[in-house]
Amino acid sequence: MPGSSADVLPVPASRLAAALSVTTVPAFVTGAWSLGMPVLWVNRAFEELGGVGIEELALLGPNSLLALVEDDPQRTAAQEDLKAGRAMRRIVSTRRSDGRTTWLQVDVTPLPTDHGLPEYWVGVTTDVSEYVDQQAAQLASLEVERRQRADLDLIAQTTDLLGDLEYPFALRDIADLLRSLVPWAGFYVNDDGLLFAEGVDVASPPSGRGRRHTRYVPEDRTHDRLEPALTGDVSEVPEPVVDDVQQLLDGAVDGPVRLSLEGRFDPSSAAGWLRRDLMHRVVAETGAVPREAVVHAVAGRRRVLGLLVTWDGDEPVPESGPAPGLDHVSTVVEVVARRAGTAIDNARLYAREHRLAEALQRAMLPEQADVTGLDVWTYYAPNAEHAQVGGDWYDVLQIADGTVGLVIGDVVGHDVEAAAAMGQLRSVVRAYAYELTTPGTVLDRVDQLVAGMRVPRPASMVYAALQHRTEDDSWGLEYTRAGHLPPLLLRDGGTRLLNGAGGMLVGFGNEPRETGHEVLRRGDVLVFYTDGLIERRDRSLKRGLETLTEMSGRITARDAAGVGEELLSRLADSPEDDVAIVVVRVPDPEADHRVTALSPRSRRWLLPSEPASIGRARHAVLRTSQAWGLAESAAAELVVSELVANGVLHGWGNIALRLFDTGDGLRIEVEDSNPAPPVATDGHPNRLGGFGMQIVERLADWGWRPSASGKLVWAKLRPDLTSGSGPA
Repeated sequence: MPGSSADVLPVPASRLAAALSVTTVPAFVTGAWSLGMPVLWVNRAFEELGGVGIEELALLGPNSLLALVEDDPQRTAAQEDLKAGRAMRRIVSTRRSDGRTTWLQVDVTPLPTDHGLPEYWVGVTTDVSEYVDQQAAQLASLEVERRQRADLDLIAQTTDLLGDLEYPFALRDIADLLRSLVPWAGFYVNDDGLLFAEGVDVASPPSGRGRRHTRYVPEDRTHDRLEPALTGDVSEVPEPVVDDVQQLLDGAVDGPVRLSLEGRFDPSSAAGWLRRDLMHRVVAETGAVPREAVVHAVAGRRRVLGLLVTWDGDEPVPESGPAPGLDHVSTVVEVVARRAGTAIDNARLYAREHRLAEALQRAMLPEQADVTGLDVWTYYAPNAEHAQVGGDWYDVLQIADGTVGLVIGDVVGHDVEAAAAMGQLRSVVRAYAYELTTPGTVLDRVDQLVAGMRVPRPASMVYAALQHRTEDDSWGLEYTRAGHLPPLLLRDGGTRLLNGAGGMLVGFGNEPRETGHEVLRRGDVLVFYTDGLIERRDRSLKRGLETLTEMSGRITARDAAGVGEELLSRLADSPEDDVAIVVVRVPDPEADHRVTALSPRSRRWLLPSEPASIGRARHAVLRTSQAWGLAESAAAELVVSELVANGVLHGWGNIALRLFDTGDGLRIEVEDSNPAPPVATDGHPNRLGGFGMQIVERLADWGWRPSASGKLVWAKLRPDLTSGSGPA
């Protein structure tokens, strides 16, 4: 049948052998495994590929083909297949006669037999060197990409840690991340000398200055036997050695520098101190004795703030530089050191500017003098989150015995420029208030001076003077207004706005200012305020005044602080502007204790950090105890006295005092700007004092917690001390 296999003529053996000899596919024939698989025949392509002919292979003896395989694991696997008589396909490396390494894919197939293991094997080979090289290049590229991703992830994690330097172990955690690249890493800061650092004190970041490196010596000296030159004997240093570490700290070299830990340095030098500290730490943490460390500069804008030191396990570095793929470690460490330096420098800059801003703001904050014969409460809250001062201000001035000056004002805006204008106006008003007595005259002089000063922002203000009248124990009130909201008078459950003596804004008065007059009797309350208390986007100023008048008529508090708290709780729940309030009440000793107030059982005061605040705090507690009907206030006075005294002596910034009636005891909170916790001591030896917190502990349960501005110390009086007989 045409086209069938029967029509195909068999190829003669000689023709078949000739065809295999000239084919471009390298081929070979070997004998049985038991005979060592001697090479019986190879074609011309095989000779060209391997660079060896049948004669050279015959000289190699049994297993000559396997001898050409360089890869031991592949040779072993091939031997197992051949010994078992199985067909085999392997990619192996072999070295040509000209010395070049070639990758071959070898396919070896046994010729079938009717008995036992094969007697002959037929094999073909293919040069796959290009494929293997491409695959290796691809794998190397993937490895580089994987390493780069890992490096970027490490740098990203480092950036996150540096974003929160208030975390006390930020530098330690960064060093731990770097230990995925090197066996050991650590940070040192230079602040009057080198010091190992696990974090950065954002309140006092390193200065980058100083050479007193011996101020810190590790306590553990068990490893001194590893380094006899570190015992401090300078005589062992044969000659002056260039201190590369100090040069790095001074910015004389850019780094990184390699520090030999087997060399000899002056123990008081930067290199000598760092060498000693590194030996202790690396040996203690890894158990290995380091011979060399790599030191990177942690540089700020103008100076080197510290060092980032790594130990690479003493891997040898060839003269040509790091091996390909290993230079990324140095790059990553350098990036981390640079970012750490920038973050620390920013922390230094912020801390310096923050201290300056706080000092200036504290100087501009409103003040309240101690006033004899009046119950005065003040409140101030700037609307800006980033500042302690805004455009509103108040002042309570003890001008003379029996004479009190009251000022409340509002500069347009609540930004830095408004605060600066407020500071100017406040100084002017205070100066004229002490010089003159009549409010209208004071404001006339202020107008004249402000017009010449060209204050950039318009402002409103109320100035009032109170004079005590001994004949009937009343107070005479004189006041004048420069475009400001009228004060509020609370008397016998009624309210009245003092609308008299109005005028233009400060600096715009073209006519003499008027002066209003009132007489205050026992129990009367005066409320001065700014528009931030009553005005909202959804509530006009007129409606706000009506609401203030209505709410004030419901006030039942018998103390100035209680009046203020009721106003805040009802009107200032969500202020949209700066808020300033001054509440002045004429005490009525005969009637105050007979009336039970329904005002909120909480009070707050802002006190300057000065000894006089201790007495003011005690008086505030006494008045509050009377208003709340607490039978015994002696324990509360002692506790608040000690807490405020602790804030005055050891804190800084203004002191916030808060009182809360919890139902089962009086809670006292004192907040200052020092984040350091209070410490209970056993007293100061050979001198008085030091028992303050012991007194608090005897009278109350107490504790402390960090706050946004520093710390808050709280004390809760035990119920038997506030409702019973006082401390024993």
